[in-house]
Amino acid sequence: MKDLIVKLEHDKAHDQALGFAVSVAETFNAHLAGVAYGNLAGLPDYGMAGVPGSVVADILAQSEQAARTALTRFHAVAGRSGISISDHLVLDTGFGAADTFASFARHYDLSILRQTDDEGPDNSLIIEAALFNTGRPAIVVPYIQTEGLKLDRVLCCWDGGAPAARAVNDALPFLKRAGTVEILNVTSGKDETSHREIRGMEIANHLARHDVQIEIETVSVPDRSIADVILSHAADRSADLIVMGGYGHSRLREFVLGGVTRNILRSMTVPAFLSR
Repeated sequence: MKDLIVKLEHDKAHDQALGFAVSVAETFNAHLAGVAYGNLAGLPDYGMAGVPGSVVADILAQSEQAARTALTRFHAVAGRSGISISDHLVLDTGFGAADTFASFARHYDLSILRQTDDEGPDNSLIIEAALFNTGRPAIVVPYIQTEGLKLDRVLCCWDGGAPAARAVNDALPFLKRAGTVEILNVTSGKDETSHREIRGMEIANHLARHDVQIEIETVSVPDRSIADVILSHAADRSADLIVMGGYGHSRLREFVLGGVTRNILRSMTVPAFLSR
């Protein structure tokens, strides 16, 4: 992890991803790029229908000023850490915010973004684009996050599928620095896969060869949401990071998150490392 990119928010109160990204860059001695949007990103097209041009111009001017202020904060916060930094100011583009971010993120090892919440920025489309349209992993940071990167305990969600395998592989730089890595298998109790695979022995052996300290846990929950089980288990074990495959599909420019991924991103209380 030597090249990171973070989406910057207009409001200082929403800088959770910025603070977390700086701590990741410090951990890996990595370069960090910040992206700020000074256009109509985040406003639906229908919201501009019938609005006078002078009003739109005022909104654009305010958005540009807020973006420039966000970049100033970025330089101040990241500058104090002494890490290498660069920035992107997006003003006028023929592409949407999600496509623009994805085009940047393809050139970095990892994207870092803030979780969407009702009273903060709506990053849903950008998160989906970072997951489906970059070929790179992303970390989504909860809006309640107050601390930087911690790796005392990392929780890897494992179902034997390709997205989970990709996530574990992409997260190896984090896993190698973790105090303990737990392989969590959540089953319905009706899974016909071999016990060896369900329990995560093969992936645990693989990680052990990378000198990763492993624990394995299998939870059978036929009557509960898988996302609820993962989040509850993460809280019970005081996990610092969840690693998981991002499930869903991409259809041209329409991204559709799977139910587990969507619910994790909605209710997460610890950062989630996602790969697709």
